Amino acid sequence: MPRDHIDWTPTPGTSTDQPRQVRRILRLFKPYRARLAVVGLLVGASALVTVATPFLLKETLDVAIPQGRTGLLSLLALGMILSAVLTGVFGVGQTLISTTVGQRVMHDLRTAVYGRLQRMSLAFFTRTRTGEVQSRIANDIGGMQATVTSTATSLVSNLTSVVATIIAMIALDWRLTVVSLLLLPVFVWISRRVGNERKKITTQRQKQMAAMAATVTESLSVSGILLGRTMGRSDSLTRSFADESESLVDLEVRSNMAGRWRMAVIGIVMSAMPAVIYWTAGIALQAGGPDISLGTIVAFVSLQQGLFRPAVSLLSTGVQIQTSLALFQRIFEYLDLPIDITEREDPVHLDRVKGEVRLEGVEFRYDSDDDERAPVLTGIDIDVPAGSSLALVGSTGAGKSTLGYLVPRLYDVTGGRVTLDGVDVRDLDFDTLARAIGVVSQETYLFHATVADNLRFAKPDATDEEIEQAARAAQIHDHIASLPDGYDTVVGERGHRFSGGEKQRLAIARTILRDPPVLILDEATSALDTRTEHAVQEAIDALSANRTTLTIAHRLSTIRDADQIVVLDSGRVAERGTHEELLEQDGRYAALVRRDAQLEPTS
Repeated sequence: MPRDHIDWTPTPGTSTDQPRQVRRILRLFKPYRARLAVVGLLVGASALVTVATPFLLKETLDVAIPQGRTGLLSLLALGMILSAVLTGVFGVGQTLISTTVGQRVMHDLRTAVYGRLQRMSLAFFTRTRTGEVQSRIANDIGGMQATVTSTATSLVSNLTSVVATIIAMIALDWRLTVVSLLLLPVFVWISRRVGNERKKITTQRQKQMAAMAATVTESLSVSGILLGRTMGRSDSLTRSFADESESLVDLEVRSNMAGRWRMAVIGIVMSAMPAVIYWTAGIALQAGGPDISLGTIVAFVSLQQGLFRPAVSLLSTGVQIQTSLALFQRIFEYLDLPIDITEREDPVHLDRVKGEVRLEGVEFRYDSDDDERAPVLTGIDIDVPAGSSLALVGSTGAGKSTLGYLVPRLYDVTGGRVTLDGVDVRDLDFDTLARAIGVVSQETYLFHATVADNLRFAKPDATDEEIEQAARAAQIHDHIASLPDGYDTVVGERGHRFSGGEKQRLAIARTILRDPPVLILDEATSALDTRTEHAVQEAIDALSANRTTLTIAHRLSTIRDADQIVVLDSGRVAERGTHEELLEQDGRYAALVRRDAQLEPTS
C-alpha cells in the first residue's frame, strides 16, 4: 500500500495568523452567547463566594474565638458551610451549561466540515486519501473536544477567580501580595514557551494520525484485505503500520512531556509560597515592622492557596489553547477549501426535463490554471436529442468518462458549455440536475446496509412495491427473494456479498427507482463475463427505454444499436455516425470493432 499521499495546502486566502484565528474561534460561540452569559454570572458568583471564605476565617481567628463570641462564631461557621454548598451548586450549573454549549459547537463544526466536503468537486476526492478526510472529522475535531467543552469555561472561571483573589489579597495586605506575585511574569513567559512548543508537536502528531488513519482505511477495507492477501503483502503492511504507529508513539510522548519540567517548577514554587509568606510576616514582626494579625496571615495564606489552583490551571489552559489552535487550523483549512462547483444565486429550475443534451465547443482541463499541459477534451460538439442514445468509444485515456461526468456537473467545463434542454448546466439548480441525470458506473458503490436501504437511497419515500418493481425491471428481484432475509439482507462492506453482475443490477434498480430522464452508463458492463453481461444488458435496456442515454462503451457489441456513435481520440472527436456508417468509413471505429471481435471468446 503506498504511503505517500497528497497533503492539502491552504490557499493564499486561508487565514493562519493567530489573532484572526482566535477571533474566528470566538465566532463559533456567538449563537450561544445567552447561555454563556449565564455561565459568566455563575462563574462570577462562585468566585465571590470563594474569596469570601478567607475573610470569614479572619474574623473567626481575630474576633469570634479570642473574644468568646459564640453567636458570631456560629454565624461565621454557617457562612463557611453555605459558601462551600453554593460553590458546589454553581460549579455543577456552569459545567452543565458549558458542556452543552461545547458539544453544540462540536456538532456545528462537524456538520460544517461534512457539508463543505459534500460540496467539493469530484477532483478533490480523486487526489485526497479517504483516511485523511476521516481523520480531520474524527481525530482533529475529537481532539478539540476538551478545549471546546471545558477549556473556554475553565479559562473564564480561573481568570475570574485569580482576579477576585488578587483583589482580596490586596485588601488584606498589599505588601504580602507584592511578595506573592513577584514571580508571576516569569510563570506567564514559561507557559507561553511551553504552549508554542506543544502547538508545533500537535501539528506533526495530527498529520501522523491522519496518515495512519488513511493506511487503516485503505488496507483494512475488503478490497485492501483481498489485495494484501493475494499479493502476499500482509506482513509488509503490518510492518508499515507498526512504523507509523511507532512514529505516533514518539510524538504522543513528546506532546505530553513538552514543558512538563518547567510547569512542574511553577507548581513547586507556588506550593512553597505559603512558607515564604510565613517567613516574611515573621521577619517583619521581629524587625518591628507593621503589626499583622494571625487571622490576616492565615486568611492571606488561604487566599494564596486558593490562588494556586486557578493560577496553575490558567497557565495550563493557555498551553492547551495553543495546542488546540493547531487543531482548529487544520479544521479551518477544510472549511476554507475553495469550492469549484457552485450553484449560482438565481439558478434555473426545470419542473419537467425532456432530456436534450448538447455539448458546444467543450474544452476541459483538470487544472484550469495549467496551460502547459494539453487539455483532456478539446472542441467537442455533440447534439443528443431527447430520448435518443449516444455511445462514446475510444481507447483508454481518450476522455470518455470525463466527457460523461461533465453533463451532471461532476466536473465543470473550462471552455464551451454543456446544456440540458437548452439551459447551460452551470445555470441549473443542483436539484434539477440530480433529478434529471442518473449515472451507473463500472464501480458500483453499495452502503453497508440492507438491500432495501440501498435502493431507497435513490428515493427515500419509495414504497416496498416500488422497490420490488425496480428490482424486477433490473432482473435482480428473483435473486433477492431467494436470500434468507430478502430485501432486509445486509449487502456487506461495499456490497461484497454480491457478485459483480448482481451489484450492477442493484445499481440499475436504484437508478430505475429514481427515474431520471437522462442516463449516463459509464462502462457499466466492462468488467463482467459474457453471460452476466447479457443479464445486466437486459436490465440496462429496460432502464434506457424512452430516456436520453449516454453510454461510455468498452465492449462495442453493447452499443451497435445506438442512434449515434462518437469516437474520441486524445480528447477530440475523431469520427461520428451510426454503427453501419462508421463501418463503411473503415476508420478508427472499424479497427476497434475488429479488435473486439478478436477478443471475443470462440465458444
